[in-house]
Amino acid sequence: MYTVQLAVGNAPYGAQLSDLLTHTESCSVAAVDKPDPRQPGVMVVNEKTLDSLPSPIDRPDRVVLITPNEARRLERAWQAGIRCVVFDSDPPRTMALAVMAAALRVRTPNGSDQPASITPTSRRVELKRSKIG
Repeated sequence: MYTVQLAVGNAPYGAQLSDLLTHTESCSVAAVDKPDPRQPGVMVVNEKTLDSLPSPIDRPDRVVLITPNEARRLERAWQAGIRCVVFDSDPPRTMALAVMAAALRVRTPNGSDQPASITPTSRRVELKRSKIG
């Protein structure tokens, strides 16, 4: 199970996003005013709550930013290391997919805090095994 800190205030998409995530079998959603970066899991923030996070953001790969589609805001997110951005005009299902993708990036089978990676070498070994067997 993974935890999502949903810090989007009373944004119109907040309740729908929370409902969508709550209905996934492996997600625990906590609506918060201000996300706590010390807590594990994904942090979903908007522009207002992004300002409350310490800079630099620790592990920005676990942050999902919901923001208007404006170049200045997108540049700010990129400079903060946030790579997962959805627009506030996107459907809540798209936002939920972004949150689930962030959860996959931060969870690994061995419990490590580092995202899992697949190297070209491991893929070749896997292909050789499948041809042999």
